[in-house]
Amino acid sequence: MNLQEKNELIRQVVDLLQQLIPVEKDTPAIAVSKPSAPQMLTIKECTELVSGLTEHTVRTLVKQNKVKFIRCGQGERGKILVSRDSLLEYLGAVCA
Repeated sequence: MNLQEKNELIRQVVDLLQQLIPVEKDTPAIAVSKPSAPQMLTIKECTELVSGLTEHTVRTLVKQNKVKFIRCGQGERGKILVSRDSLLEYLGAVCA
């Protein structure tokens, strides 16, 4: 089968599909939402979010890499920001 025959066959298939599948002209556009940035909390905000959680416990979770976090600032003295979703997910898995 040469290229011209293949193209003709494809055109026929497309024509058949267009006849079988009704196409709505006023089809609404699909809205794609941009994923939101993760909410980051300071250690103090973590303790305010979950009752009974201490700053020491949050720091321990960070040190053990059990929750996702970033360190803002320079070196070891930078402020620690913990992912809210990661913290709640970890605590939910431990408490469940």
